[in-house]
Amino acid sequence: MDRRDFLKGLGLTVTASGLGALLAACNANEQQSGQAIAVSSGGTLYVLYDLTSQRLDPAKSSSLAITMSGLIHRRLTAWQTPANGPATVVPDLATDIGRASADGRTWTYTLKDGLKLSDGTPITSAEIKYGIERSFDAAFSGGLGYHKTLLDGGSTYRGPFSGGELASIETPDPKTIVFHLARSYGDWPWIVSMPAFAPVPKGKGTDANYDSGPVTSGPYQVASYTKGVEIRLTRNPNWDPHTDLARTGLPDTIVVQLGQDTGVTAQRLLASAGNDAYAFGAAFVNPAQLAQIRTNPAAKNQLVTSKSGALAYLALNTRRGPLANVKVRQAFQYAVDKTAYQIATAGNAELAGPVATTLITEGITGREVFDLYPAPPGGDVAKARQLLAEAGYPNGIENLDFPVSTANNKADLAQAIQAALQRAGIQAKLRPLDDDAWTAIATGNDDNAYDLTLSTWQPDFPSANANIQPLFGTSEIGNGGYNLSRYSVSEVDTLIAQAQGTVDPAAAGKLWAAADRRILQDSPIVPLIYTRNSFLHGAKVGDFAIGEFPAYPNFLQVGLAK
Repeated sequence: MDRRDFLKGLGLTVTASGLGALLAACNANEQQSGQAIAVSSGGTLYVLYDLTSQRLDPAKSSSLAITMSGLIHRRLTAWQTPANGPATVVPDLATDIGRASADGRTWTYTLKDGLKLSDGTPITSAEIKYGIERSFDAAFSGGLGYHKTLLDGGSTYRGPFSGGELASIETPDPKTIVFHLARSYGDWPWIVSMPAFAPVPKGKGTDANYDSGPVTSGPYQVASYTKGVEIRLTRNPNWDPHTDLARTGLPDTIVVQLGQDTGVTAQRLLASAGNDAYAFGAAFVNPAQLAQIRTNPAAKNQLVTSKSGALAYLALNTRRGPLANVKVRQAFQYAVDKTAYQIATAGNAELAGPVATTLITEGITGREVFDLYPAPPGGDVAKARQLLAEAGYPNGIENLDFPVSTANNKADLAQAIQAALQRAGIQAKLRPLDDDAWTAIATGNDDNAYDLTLSTWQPDFPSANANIQPLFGTSEIGNGGYNLSRYSVSEVDTLIAQAQGTVDPAAAGKLWAAADRRILQDSPIVPLIYTRNSFLHGAKVGDFAIGEFPAYPNFLQVGLAK
């Protein structure tokens, strides 16, 4: 999913450049570790959001498994996000991560014993099935929807209120749920960790009010929700920590303060006065706040920075004009100045994030490190001009249309790209657009709407599948899809299908790595950097850490010092 929409679902927003900052005296790894704080059960944790609302209905949520939705809703599986290794999928409500049929099209789950919802309703396969079916109803749409096309018959199903039950979800007994997929899909264990797989009691969630007071299965229940002001979570008396591998459930209460100014939030957290010592910010720290952080050595232990993050990239429209020529597109790999992009992002290379050379992001199982277009970070202008000449453009290329969203500093970043391209004789004309207008053009059906554009991508789940298929599958061209380069190669589509249908993660990883290399041979995008994210927390907040993937803190593990 494109990160702007995705961050709205998380309650995380990009401020200024939208990227993290590092302290002058510390590198990213030191900041990630921070100061060890002994945490204990109890207390009130405060979460400071700049958004004025949150999606609490699991059908409407696009929240990652480790963020706020996971505090109140359990799913069949969950994520563990270690600091020094890839994220892994673990059982949550289920006893294992799923048992696949030989062809990878049928997945069976058994529920753990003694599970209950916050209202005392036993969690059975019926509550899981109903919760999933609700997500198909148009009135409760908006959440992550991978399952809607993967489940057999899902493409035409319209939900339980008008379409009856979905036959491809079977519940032979209260503890067993069986999914029949339209095709083989090895990443199904990740899909069932998404919000829509949270249990909902039958008869509940029939109107919009459910979004502000859902029945919950996680450590917390919703005590009150005042939109624009506050969400208060208190302990769910029916949550059993012995059945939960993903959540510690340490604070007694969690208070989400909505509509907070991000600049003020940073100042409050650094000061850590009163309740702010027990708070963390859900928005990225922006570089404009670096000066204050650098002059405050004590803040070192309150700033947590990801090692890596979302892929920032330049998309080249493979169906338009000179960019239909692969050598022209390969010239862009050498023409760009990734150092200049880093500086435009956050002031210097270290703050922005490492240079990117692959499509699969760090922290994803099966990722292989390679560089098909080796060049200094500042580019290789001579090589770019050579390739342009070989492609029939010895005098360069003029009048390329470069629409860019004005949101999140994208226009400034695009200027850095524009200047670098000009050195190689590539003239690109920037066309600033508001974010909605840019999205309509970039994801619309007109193949001639632009030549190149700038974007970022953070996978929705920890699999190379979520790196590759949404950006390069033919099915994702137009109609709201994010194949911005309009890239369509049958060999790649075949590789994607093979990898998706492979149940063994190691074997699938090899196929995804092969797809990564094959796509980059055609140069439909220029990988720029893997963007770093930084977050601030109060002085009394502990276990606030960012794993290798995703580049966000794990809300489910946070605790407080006494």
